[in-house]
Amino acid sequence: MTLARHSPAYIRAISPYLPGKPITELAREMGLAVDSIVKLASNENPLGMSPRARVAVTAALAGAERYPDQFDLTKALAERLGVGAECIVLGNGSNDVLDLVARVFLAPGRSSVFSRHAFAVYPLAIMSAGGECLEVPAKDFGHDLDAMLAAIRPDTRVLWIANPNNPTGTFVPYAELKRFLVAVPSDVAVVLDEAYNDYLPPSLRADTVAWLKEFPNLVITRTFSKIYGLAGLRVGFALASPEVADLLHRVRQPFNVGNLGLAGAVAALDDHGFLAESFDVNRRGMEQIIAGLKRLGLAHIPGEGNFVTFRAGGAASVNHKLLKQGVIVRPLANYAMPEHLRVTVGLERDNQRFLDALAKALG
Repeated sequence: MTLARHSPAYIRAISPYLPGKPITELAREMGLAVDSIVKLASNENPLGMSPRARVAVTAALAGAERYPDQFDLTKALAERLGVGAECIVLGNGSNDVLDLVARVFLAPGRSSVFSRHAFAVYPLAIMSAGGECLEVPAKDFGHDLDAMLAAIRPDTRVLWIANPNNPTGTFVPYAELKRFLVAVPSDVAVVLDEAYNDYLPPSLRADTVAWLKEFPNLVITRTFSKIYGLAGLRVGFALASPEVADLLHRVRQPFNVGNLGLAGAVAALDDHGFLAESFDVNRRGMEQIIAGLKRLGLAHIPGEGNFVTFRAGGAASVNHKLLKQGVIVRPLANYAMPEHLRVTVGLERDNQRFLDALAKALG
């Protein structure tokens, strides 16, 4: 028997996460110039990094030989969100803290509930901890809260909700979500993944952080990868009760966020002008893309976030034709949505480039 066969069966059963295709990879495959390619596949901020963050990151290079200290970012988040520092756990992107939750609460013989068409990292985290995946059918491509409640078993220890959801963009109104939390058993951790909450219009927002006092089983995860434009620096965080946060810290790598990411995140928090511009560019870009899809006779899934998911007959072929034109979007076959594609909202010119390429791909 080979060494690999000694790995637990639940590890060998995992299919690795497939990220959006890098620009350099497409350039090699299609023989295209790198600067001719538009990437609208990974929900990155088209404005780039927060300018204040860029200055802070450059300054932080001078101390790159030192191990990082998470104090400043933890303090800044605690003050901004109105929680104690003991409630905050930083991560190498929010994916990291999702994995920490699974490691803390799941093991062989325990189960975890998530929705179909939800973020692919949830089953990966569950399986890597040896837990059993309980996938609940989606409702209009979004979370069916009643069905998720019904799926909870005595051995269930974690339930995952992305709001807004990736990759569909669907949104659960917070009033419904709070009623759901009341009904979930207190010994089941509810992970509320709010990676895209900064893109919500003010009318849809709620202070979910305040819910932590009422629901000790709630874990909120957020990221600096989206509206803050720090995807490459890998900074995310979890908000939880002190008891749960303490457990997450026990399995967290000591230096899981580097100096550059910490400095950039602290500065980005106060870059209000950049955040406002990013929000505005996103809303206008989403309107542009949706209008273009309608002109092409393509249906999209109504939702929030910084992306639009739409149906395209023969999506795999359409995607290939887009790639040949130097436009990268995200195919969703691995999300059980083989006829859908997801496009990130970009700058106006990039959105138009996508729409023109899509029209050509459709023939």
